[in-house]
Amino acid sequence: MAAVLVSPRFRLSLEVVLKTLAVAACYYVAGRLGLLGRLTVEGVIVTPIWPPTGFAVAALLVYGLSVWPGIAIGSLLVIASLTTPQLTALVTVAGNTIAPLCAYLMLRGVGFRVGISRVRDGIALVFLGGLGAMLISATAGVGPQLVTGGLGTGQFWFVWLAWWVGDAMGVLLVTPILLVLAGAAGPLRLRRWKEMLCLGLAAMIVVPWAVLGELSLLFLVFPLLIWAALRFQLAGSMLCALFASVLTTFEANRQQGAFLHLSAIEVMTKLQAFNGAAALTALLLSSMVAEQRATRRSVESACRELAEVLEHLAAGESPPELSDRHTDGLQHVQRSVVAGPEGPVRPPPRSDPGGRA
Repeated sequence: MAAVLVSPRFRLSLEVVLKTLAVAACYYVAGRLGLLGRLTVEGVIVTPIWPPTGFAVAALLVYGLSVWPGIAIGSLLVIASLTTPQLTALVTVAGNTIAPLCAYLMLRGVGFRVGISRVRDGIALVFLGGLGAMLISATAGVGPQLVTGGLGTGQFWFVWLAWWVGDAMGVLLVTPILLVLAGAAGPLRLRRWKEMLCLGLAAMIVVPWAVLGELSLLFLVFPLLIWAALRFQLAGSMLCALFASVLTTFEANRQQGAFLHLSAIEVMTKLQAFNGAAALTALLLSSMVAEQRATRRSVESACRELAEVLEHLAAGESPPELSDRHTDGLQHVQRSVVAGPEGPVRPPPRSDPGGRA
């Protein structure tokens, strides 16, 4: 029997096809889950959190541009599960595909790190990946309804705003969690499992009480988000924010608790304000804490290497070479010490044997 040789190109193509199909299936599942919390505003179905956009951005960041057809296929399947696709549905599918692609390209253009370990990464995800790129999907989703007469001019802007914020919330709440699960943010550490358990129990008690109570105590969620961000960074804060946002969305859909006796527009406004504030607090604070901890570890490592160099110099030995990542930092510290607060520090003049300066 002749041996069957599988070429690397065929293996690569098969891997891309499988990833694309997996992205399409996961996009569809995420879309069906997002529709569970849908609201009807001005006769149009909108979702306060649209998870597929967050999944699409995360898939592009992890697997690259080659899986973009899976996003288009998944979007078409979600639309087909609701109604018979029309010509205008192709515009919506195009918007749902182009928006994550633009988010990916803009994030890569500014040097975004998938671990979201810097404040600039969190800001880029908010303003470029979420608020900026999702302008495309909102316009492509609501624009055809205005053209075909399904929406009036007075209704357009509110429905467009609800669509845009829902897509942006999908990026801000879902993308960081998926990046953590994919291992992009580093391994999960369970050393503080007792504190993690206490945080989980507190969230299970405080969040339902704040959301379900008629006193509208939604602000009680934010101390939990701060606790989670300070102690568990991205994984803890985003899981807590997602849990609070999902529970609040379902309660808003029933117009109970903190959303009792409110109109549909008031419910959507209050819900989106809470979801946005929770996502921004969790994402930006956790990225700030992660950046500070990384800086501290780098400084401690540089100090250890410097102490080792000084020990060798004191013993009259040849000092070991410093690692490249610390050489620039030590040179910067040296220049800062020599320069002083008022400019370069010059050595004092030497005196000659006669005592003249």
